[in-house]
Amino acid sequence: MGTLWTSIRVTLATVVVTGLLYPALITGLAQAGFANQANGSLVKDDRGRVVGSTLIGQAFTHAGYFFSRPSAAGGGYDPLASGGSNLGPTSKKLRDRVTADAQRIGSQHAGATHIPVDLVSASGSGLDPHISPAAAHYQVLRVATARNVAPERVKALVDAMTQGRDLGLWGEPRVNVLQLNLALDTQFGAVH
Repeated sequence: MGTLWTSIRVTLATVVVTGLLYPALITGLAQAGFANQANGSLVKDDRGRVVGSTLIGQAFTHAGYFFSRPSAAGGGYDPLASGGSNLGPTSKKLRDRVTADAQRIGSQHAGATHIPVDLVSASGSGLDPHISPAAAHYQVLRVATARNVAPERVKALVDAMTQGRDLGLWGEPRVNVLQLNLALDTQFGAVH
C-alpha cells in the first residue's frame, strides 16, 4: 500500500511540474522576451487587421503585387499541410507544373529573360514567405506597370525591403513577399 501512495504522489508531482509549472514558465519567458514570435509573428495592415504572418507565405495573383514562390503545402500555403511535393527531378508531374508556371510567368514579364528558380520551385516546407532579391527584381516592371509607378521607385522599395544574411554569415539575402506587398500598398496605395 505504501508503494501505491508513493507512486500516486510522484505521478501528481510530475504532472504538476511538467504539465503546469514548466509550460507556464516557458510561456511566460517567451511572452516577456519574444512576444511577437511567440504569438506567430503576425503582420497587421494600416487599419490594424491581421493579414498574415512573416513566417508563412501567401498566394498573390494580382499583377500589382509581387508573387510568392509556388506552394506544395495542401491546397497552397496551408500551414496544416506543410511539406514539399516529394517529386523528384525525373517526375513528369513536376516537369509539367514547372513548365506551366514558367510559361505563365514568362508571359506576364514580356522581354524578361531567365526566370529565377524560386518563382517556379516550391520550398521544402511549401510555406516559405521569402523570395530571392533576383526573383523580386524580375517582377519589378510588371508590378510598376500595373500600379502606374516608375520602375525605379518599385526597385528602390525592393532594395529597401531586402534582408541580408543573418548576422552577416548565415542564409541568403531574401525578401519577405507579404511585407513587401504591404509596403507597396503603404507607399503607392492598394490595388484591387
